[in-house]
Amino acid sequence: MMQHQKSNSQKLLILCGLLLLAAAPGCTLAEPAPAAVAAFDTYISTLESRLAQQHRSPDGFLAPVSPSGQGQSEMRLRQGELIIEQITPSTAADLPGAMLYHWRGTAFAPGATAADFERLMKNFDAYPQKFSPQVLQSKILTQQDDHFQVLMRIRQKHVISVVMDTTYDVTFARLDTLRGYSISRSTQISEIDSPGTRHERALSTSEEHGFLWRLYTYWSFEERDGGLYMQIESVSLTRSIPTGLGWAIGPFVESVPRESLEFTLRSTCNALRR
Repeated sequence: MMQHQKSNSQKLLILCGLLLLAAAPGCTLAEPAPAAVAAFDTYISTLESRLAQQHRSPDGFLAPVSPSGQGQSEMRLRQGELIIEQITPSTAADLPGAMLYHWRGTAFAPGATAADFERLMKNFDAYPQKFSPQVLQSKILTQQDDHFQVLMRIRQKHVISVVMDTTYDVTFARLDTLRGYSISRSTQISEIDSPGTRHERALSTSEEHGFLWRLYTYWSFEERDGGLYMQIESVSLTRSIPTGLGWAIGPFVESVPRESLEFTLRSTCNALRR
């Protein structure tokens, strides 16, 4: 009983902090500072160079998983475990007025193939069913071969719910019939006020709270051992935590990137099993 009361008290404190963030004058940040964007772009350039090198090599197509040894990691994966790692370097965690998070998740789907994965991930219209409740709506805006522009409405929840309309450029590519990858880069993110009601509207840049400014996602997948190894890396840029509200805002900002990646990876495994 005492533990339950403590948990409720913590949630109330976090909620109060988030409400303070929304109401406090001067707390709203329309756009990340140019220095934060430049640092994010530099980080992404380094990451994409590393991934491009990976994707040219059949023997090193996936990044090494955890420091416990490749054989032990693959055994854990084949037993159904998801391996989630935070790989954000300390120098990139705090940028001017912003925060960067980089997470990697790896999983194994027995019996699945590279072709199964591509069919699933290219069927954007089915995302609200496959990735519910995070993806509320999804549609293809344009398509040219394996390059898509996609609009999604997503919901992130951690004590409070934040709904955003997000546009992505998504590209799929293959090394061979057993190995492939995709790159998804956000091009526009708009926070939605009163979603699903007659008062629904996109907040202006001066009204948004900066819960998510950038989201880049990278999938790598390799068919072997009677199934499919999948690896997802996500890099997000959010507003920094206002002074004095770290106790309240920190758990939300720090938890959502990991929880979102883990949810996406687990949902993908479940969809491939079906």
